[in-house]
Amino acid sequence: MKLSAPVYRLKRKAKLLSREENIPLHEALDRIAAREGFSGWSLLSAKLAEVMPASELFARLSPGDLVLLGARPGHGKTLISLELAVEAMKSGYRSAFFTLEYTERDVLDRFRMIGADWERYKALFEFDTSEAISADYIAGRLASAARGTLVIIDYLQILDQRRDKPDLMTQVRTLKAFAQERGVVIVFISQIDRSYDPAVKPCPDMTDIRLPNPLDLGLFDKACFVNNGAIEFRAA
Repeated sequence: MKLSAPVYRLKRKAKLLSREENIPLHEALDRIAAREGFSGWSLLSAKLAEVMPASELFARLSPGDLVLLGARPGHGKTLISLELAVEAMKSGYRSAFFTLEYTERDVLDRFRMIGADWERYKALFEFDTSEAISADYIAGRLASAARGTLVIIDYLQILDQRRDKPDLMTQVRTLKAFAQERGVVIVFISQIDRSYDPAVKPCPDMTDIRLPNPLDLGLFDKACFVNNGAIEFRAA
């Protein structure tokens, strides 16, 4: 399938069109899809799903994994994480999304962007925006999580923002122990350091993770980096 631009840029165009013309996002998505030769965004998404990286990444995951998903702002890391959640839910597992960045409406809009039927998955999806988000909070909320549950933390660096919480290294170690004990998969969306230069390398890597405070990146089992539509999978 040949599109006029990477899908993350098409989604960005749809959001801009939605704001400029004060129309619902789903209508803007359909208009963008029409420009690409599809009668609606759902058909474009269905075609795109055949080559989406999320299914490939999901196939690489194992219970107990800690995964880094890194990209600069606007390059689709949140959408890929939600695509991973959908892959998990398609397989009958639950998913949970912890964020201080997005509202529930934002997440619903992104479900539309990836062509996922919210009504089909809402019973399997937990959304949490508590100001108390931390390793202990997440472990407490998921104390009864079944093996195979996929957990998204948006984003790694939010665990490092409150001085009344343990340091980042301690929290990631806590979540690693929790993931291994419960057999859940935890995906950390991560910011990329501003020093990353795409002219030097096409995708960021582990050396480009933004770390205001020390963190042993060896605690992660797998990583995925995205830039301008290019995606690289790595063993962490």
